[in-house]
Amino acid sequence: MDRLGIGFIGSGFVARFHALALTGVRGAEVVAVYNIRERSARRLASCIEELGVGKPKVYTDLRGMLSDRSVNAIWILNPNFARLDVVRVIAEEVSQGRTDLIGVCCEKPLARNVDEAEEMIRLVEKAGLLHGYLENQVFAPAVVRGKEAVWKYGAKYTGRPFLSRAAEEHGGPHSAWFWDPTLSGGGVLLDMTCHSLEANRYLLLDPEKPKDSLKPIAVQSIIASLKWSRDPYASVLRERYNVDYKKTPAEDYALTMVVYEDEDGGIVLTEARTSWSFIGPGLRLTFEVLGPEYSMTINSLQQELNVFFSRNVKIPPTEEFVEKQAAEQGLMPIIPNEALTYGYQDEDRHMVECFLKGRRPREDWMDGLLIVQLMMSAYLSAEKGRRIKFDPERLKGYNPQVAKGEWKPRSITEA
Repeated sequence: MDRLGIGFIGSGFVARFHALALTGVRGAEVVAVYNIRERSARRLASCIEELGVGKPKVYTDLRGMLSDRSVNAIWILNPNFARLDVVRVIAEEVSQGRTDLIGVCCEKPLARNVDEAEEMIRLVEKAGLLHGYLENQVFAPAVVRGKEAVWKYGAKYTGRPFLSRAAEEHGGPHSAWFWDPTLSGGGVLLDMTCHSLEANRYLLLDPEKPKDSLKPIAVQSIIASLKWSRDPYASVLRERYNVDYKKTPAEDYALTMVVYEDEDGGIVLTEARTSWSFIGPGLRLTFEVLGPEYSMTINSLQQELNVFFSRNVKIPPTEEFVEKQAAEQGLMPIIPNEALTYGYQDEDRHMVECFLKGRRPREDWMDGLLIVQLMMSAYLSAEKGRRIKFDPERLKGYNPQVAKGEWKPRSITEA
């Protein structure tokens, strides 16, 4: 096989990022888009055709798309709550020989809890499919190049890095289901700490050692609702998304520390900070690595390109310059190619190349499972108000209070 036909399951915000990313990837085209909402699927299909990365057929029946023999791989890009059901259908169609799939990729987070993640892995591996975990930040050029420099020189001459910090912050997600924790499975911790946890692990992992050489030992987390459960913002959520954060809030801030044991039995730390209550030019990603005699920093908003608009320039609300853009006046940082800067392009290139060569990607669903385990440990730590031992067995059957609609923001004061 010299060309991969990709089917998108989902046609929302992140699907558009992947479409943009594929403009820089050889050997692949989007041949199908599935969504029960036909209008949304057709809108994305038109965008894909305009970008020149395929002329996809539109499907509102999932089994119909999977039986399309031009579809060789699936990108699962739909909401968290629908992913397990999608994988069940994929596995059944493969077992019945009704599809030509060789692999499937899934956007972060892999699942809403450990039980869902383990079941998804069981199904896809029983079906004999390759699987890739779509965690774009570990493919971001700055992150990859930063790690290379840290380990090639800093670690080589003075010792391995011992602390990594990662943060992702913006003013809140686009779609209603993100805001409903009983659907999404959580708030900002589930939505964005997955990124920061895996980026931290990637940066501290010795590139010459296997992934399991860095072992999680303990997790400590604090979650809070700092903005969206108070008025007037709670009223905004009710009016805009029909979600009542006075009754069933989700966290809009999370701080999570993971203690790891490294390949020599030493202790290294990671800090992940995420927020839906950040107001700035737009999405801000920051990374920092500290070692004995060196440091590395990345800030996605410190770009080489800025534009200034005075108050006399009247621009309608847009996200043309940066994801989650919060204003249209003043000094605006512009990220020229977000799909490249955030890692989507190199991520998709890697997945396509691996599937075409019949090998498992470097980020697969086992990585996604570990991140879900770490996030569930973080929720459990926040509920108990203390650091807890990392114990995956303890997490089976666990569903966070946030996901059950039982979390009380003031519980942060009781620890």
